[in-house]
Amino acid sequence: MTESIAILEKNIQKLIQKLAQLEHENKMLKEQINSTDQKVSNQKSEMENLKIEMESLRLANALLGSDENKRETKLKINLLIREIDYCIAELSE
Repeated sequence: MTESIAILEKNIQKLIQKLAQLEHENKMLKEQINSTDQKVSNQKSEMENLKIEMESLRLANALLGSDENKRETKLKINLLIREIDYCIAELSE
């Protein structure tokens, strides 16, 4: 009987140690997830900023009349002219 209790106590002790180890591992993994989430968030933000900057540079190139973007330049100028015409029409009324 005492032998069974000793074995049971030993098994419980092992389970308690394993539980503590798993809790520690879980905590470390949660910290790693939070860190990774933060990195992903920062990278998404940086990517959005770079997309905006790229669009601005592409638009600037188009407005400067680069050969690659002549069509876009014409479209942008036409859009600006339509907006100006609309504003003039609104002011005339």
